[in-house]
Amino acid sequence: MARNFDIALIRTFATVADHGSMTVAANRLHMTQGAVSQQIKRLEDMLDSALFERDRRGLKLTDKGERLLGNARLLLILNDDIWADMTESAVEGSVRLGVPYDLVGTTLAPVLKSYAERHPQVEISLVCASSPELLQALDNGGIDLGIVEEPVGASHGECLAVDRLVWVGARAGNAYRKDPLPVSMVADTCAFRPSVFAALRDDGRRWRTVFENGNIEATTATVRTDLAVTAWLASTVPADLDILGAGEGLPELPAFSINLHMPRGKASPPAGELARHIRDGLMRPRQVTAA
Repeated sequence: MARNFDIALIRTFATVADHGSMTVAANRLHMTQGAVSQQIKRLEDMLDSALFERDRRGLKLTDKGERLLGNARLLLILNDDIWADMTESAVEGSVRLGVPYDLVGTTLAPVLKSYAERHPQVEISLVCASSPELLQALDNGGIDLGIVEEPVGASHGECLAVDRLVWVGARAGNAYRKDPLPVSMVADTCAFRPSVFAALRDDGRRWRTVFENGNIEATTATVRTDLAVTAWLASTVPADLDILGAGEGLPELPAFSINLHMPRGKASPPAGELARHIRDGLMRPRQVTAA
């Protein structure tokens, strides 16, 4: 006897898992909270397994829920790919994508290349800024969609991946030994800045900022020349730099989510199609890697 999943239930499950809240998931899916709760209950009944449990921070995946989530993401990607392939019409126009400096080359380059090849009639504009600035630009209509780095937890965006925030220094460098610790940040609005300085403060470590003007190349140069350390997502660290940690006497840093934020109203066809490419590109090769 064939057993078939209801894609709507899988999508609801993944959205609740991303946000840790049925209320936020309901807003994202344009459903009532009661409808979301009923769909999760139906899926749990089908699988005869509890998928969520509640703790002080909200809803948390059970072991069975964690086991389901990776395959659920793959199922949604395949479903959306098939739908787009069978119904896709020519997409034209322009789209403005906001993205943090550190994700442009490492994470989004192959996604943007794929999108440009698939939709040559769409003009893509990149707006690079810090995550807080990108959220403001989305609210103001300055961009059509944004990739934003945020602390793991409640967010109005859609979680695409989770990565470790790590300390980064020069290969075999000594900057991390200095007191106060020299820290180089891309900008004073950097999304990582509050978490980095809070970790140092809680650890009782003194620090000073060496550079912060919004230029990631200059930040990288200060680290490569061993003038300072910085903090980046683990997946974005260049191969010629070292990831530092407790062994070097530096405090542990929290994990961050890479979230997709869409406008409050209906997205344009070019923006909606780019969002699909971003989901496909980021979710498929990178499952949750927080440690």
